[in-house]
Amino acid sequence: MSLQGKAWKFGDNISTDLIAPGRLFHLRSNLPELAKHVLEDADPEFASKVQTGDFVVGGSNFGLGSSREHAPTIIKLAGVSAVIASSFARIFYRNAINVGLPVIQCDTGNIEAGDLIEVDLANGTVTDITRNFTLTFPPLPGIMRTILEDGGLVAHLQKHGDFTLST
Repeated sequence: MSLQGKAWKFGDNISTDLIAPGRLFHLRSNLPELAKHVLEDADPEFASKVQTGDFVVGGSNFGLGSSREHAPTIIKLAGVSAVIASSFARIFYRNAINVGLPVIQCDTGNIEAGDLIEVDLANGTVTDITRNFTLTFPPLPGIMRTILEDGGLVAHLQKHGDFTLST
């Protein structure tokens, strides 16, 4: 799976409250409306200017805070193809995969806002086309890529049926 889009650069410690503002809690049952406000406390122009296929690029500890699934869901609904960050809060990372939003962990220090980025999930590469360099990350395990390709964990289970883990 190869993805291409523009980088939207954010710093360290982007919390779920910055992603999905708590003051808009009343919109949690209307996720398309909540997505119109995604990351507005970190960048007031992001939600209105992000284009389908673009990337959110963060620093360390992206997605810290509460475990609300709304945060990765509204990033995905805004059209973002993946989040690339130096590190992720564990629950955000898992929630993102569960809702079908790819999350890539690699050094993002040299990626600049507006750069054209290409991500290859199978081969584990992030190529900054604008600045002509490639970063590597451990390729996502096959099951995680399948869950993402199916649109998230619920869609994956609907497509493949329930499963049991064997030892």
